[in-house]
Parts: sequence; structure tokens; C-alpha cells
Amino acid sequence: MKSKQSILIVDDEKIVRESLYHWFIEEGYNVDTAEDAEAALKIIEKGKYELMLVDMKMPGMSGLELLDKVKEIDKDTIFILITAFASVPTAIKALKNGAYDYITKPIDPDELAHIVEKAIHQKELRQENEQLKDNINEIIKPDNLIGESRQMLKIFDLINTVAQTDTTVMIRGESGTGKELVAKAIHINSKRKYFPIVTVNCGALAESLLESELFGHEKGAFTGAHYKRKGKFEMADGGTIFLDEIGTVSPKMQIELLRVIESKQFMRVGGNENIKSDFRVIAATNEPLENLLKEGKFREDLYYRLNVFTIFIPPLRERRDDIPILAYYFMNKFNAAMNRNIKNISNEAMDFLVNYSWPGNVRELENAIERALVVGRGDSIKIEDLPFHVTPNNRLDDEGDKSLESVEKRHIMNVLELNNWNISKSAEALQIDRVTLYNKINKYGFRKS
Repeated sequence: MKSKQSILIVDDEKIVRESLYHWFIEEGYNVDTAEDAEAALKIIEKGKYELMLVDMKMPGMSGLELLDKVKEIDKDTIFILITAFASVPTAIKALKNGAYDYITKPIDPDELAHIVEKAIHQKELRQENEQLKDNINEIIKPDNLIGESRQMLKIFDLINTVAQTDTTVMIRGESGTGKELVAKAIHINSKRKYFPIVTVNCGALAESLLESELFGHEKGAFTGAHYKRKGKFEMADGGTIFLDEIGTVSPKMQIELLRVIESKQFMRVGGNENIKSDFRVIAATNEPLENLLKEGKFREDLYYRLNVFTIFIPPLRERRDDIPILAYYFMNKFNAAMNRNIKNISNEAMDFLVNYSWPGNVRELENAIERALVVGRGDSIKIEDLPFHVTPNNRLDDEGDKSLESVEKRHIMNVLELNNWNISKSAEALQIDRVTLYNKINKYGFRKS
């Protein structure tokens, strides 16, 4: 490791330069020398040095003056001053100006070697920490938020704009379009990125459970509360809380939500302690909240409190240019996960993917590609590998039934077949509860084939 580190020794005394030169060469460093500050600056123009050992007092420019100039060129250069007279004021000035340390003459080689080794080690740790931060940013980046269409480029621009603020965001779009991915993208590009993003699916919980989920509860607050539990708002302190399916929240909970969003304070269920939490709110809905407002099912004050900055994610059928990019992304993703080596998607299969209506949006496309890799044979995805076939019943062509009920019916059946009629997985994919799914199955008279 040391052989990769370079040191520049600057001292007007030849014997000091040479003795230090030979010492650090033997220690495994790359070493150059300069007789004064001017000569050192000329050498620095040709290349950077990890560390410089500089005499405090030299003819012409002093060591402190050289320190100022070097820091302008490369602020990361480690600077150690050598002085014949240990002066406290001078040492303090040197350290304030950016010197790492200083050592007095006569020089103890072992002491100096220890200081140099410690300084270089600290620099390496700092660089590793910076690299780790970069890696963390890369790891937590939402992987499915992909697209090059005009609509997606606009969404990326909106994400970049709002992420720099603490503004409340409302994300709108059909189920499966990637609303949670957009929320995560906003979070990881914000100043809150090193704190958690906490997700709450408001539509999956009954009112009593949602209250405990959001605000937490004290031990004994209700039957089954055997211990104290933190709520999602408390867990999101410093970070972001993502309220998905906000349109399903009951009127009573809407009042509670409005209060906590405005005050950033709340009490646990069964508690009397006022808890403060610094969180950012991102909400999402696949329902037209304006209709709920007219029907009196959603509070107007909460609507305006949440709807400060809106991002609308278009359905996949309105950005068909992104379908090939997403399809190949998912193919490569599941190739790695399943240890497969599917190399491409046939022209016929791709034509179908691009022209299909995708009522389940990106989530449905991902599931379709996953299924194709499971059942497919050979080195390409063929149309028969997809979980549906090109028939009028499965496509919204000019003569097909375009009613909402018909689209829902086809989509639910596709999801059930894709998940081999696993009700839990299908309900999760559809973002509805199991009871609702059973009701839909009975309504449409579905039977497992």
C-alpha cells in the first residue's frame, strides 16, 4: 500500500532533504525533494502528492505561505510542517490553515514515520467513507423506475425539482404504474436520504388498525396490546412517510392525519405523551380524489394540504416507447435471479408486448416477463411463453369491450393465472385485500382451470 503513496520533501537544508529522502524510500514510499517553495510549486504542476513535508522557514516563500498555495491547488494534500522552534501561536496558525501536524528539529525519524503513516491512513479512511456513501446511493436507487419516453423524462425532472425541498407531494396514477418507486426516488435524492422512508398502505388496514399503525400504541391500550409500539410517524422521524392509497382513509382518520401533518405532533393510542417527529409526507392515490371531494368522502382541507405538488404517472399504454426498455430490463433481472441465459425477445412477442393494453401497468409487465422465463425454453422469449395469448378477449382492439368492468375482469383473471391462483400473492399484486379479491372472483364467476 505504501508504495502507491507519494511524498514531496521541501527543505532548504540539503542534509535534511537527503536523510528524509532515504528514510522514506526505505519505508516504501515514492519520494521527491525540492530546495524551496518555488521549486516545490513547479514540481506540483507536474503531478499531485498525497503528502508534503515542508520546512517552516525557508528563503523566499515560507512554509505557511506554501501551505496556502498548495491548498488552493489540492485541498486533500496532507501537509506536515517541520520547524526548528516549537512556537504555540505558529503551530495553531498552521493547523488552522489546514496543516495536518508539525514536528520539531532535530527530527526523530520514528516519530515522523508514525505521523506520516497515521495521516495517510486517515486520508484513506475518509476516501473509503465517501465511496461507501456513493455506493449506498446506488444500492437504494429504485431499480424499476425506468423509461426514456417524453412522459418519463418529465417525471424525472419533477422528481429532481421537488426532492430538493420538503414540500408535500401527491403522486397519482393507476395501480401498478410505480407510485411507490417515484416516492423512493424523491426520498433518496433529498437531504433526508440517510433516514428511513416508511410506507403505509392505508387501504389495507381497518380504521382501528390504521390508527395504531400510524401513531403507535401504549401497552394495554386495547385488547392484544401486550407491549408499547412505535407508530409509522414516529419511525419516520428525520425521513419520509409514504401514505399509499390515501383516498381510502375514513373521515375520522382524515381529521387525525390533517392534525399530525400540520403540527408534526401526535399521541400514541392509549397514551398522554405528546410526541414530536420531523417527517416529510408523500401521498399516493389511484382514485380521483376530486370525485371523493364532491361526494363528501374526502376532506377539502386535507386534500389541499396533501395536493401541494402533484406528479402524475401515465399508464404504460400511454408510454409504449418504454415497453421494450422495461421488458429487456426485467429479462436481465430475472436471468440473474433464476440463473437463466435468455438472450432476447422474439419480434412476435415484442410486438404483442408493445400493443397489449397493460391494465396492470408496469407490475403486470414485470410479472409477464418473470413467468416467461419460468416456462420458456431456448434462448429467447416467445409469444407462447407469455401468460396470455393474442386473442380478442385479451386485447383492447377496436372491436373489444372497453368498459371499465371488462378491463377489470380481464386484468384480475390475468393476475390470478400469473400467480397460479395464489390468492395472497394475487391480492398483493392487485393492491387489494383478500376479501375484496374473493368478492371479485364470485362477482365474475371465475373458476380455476
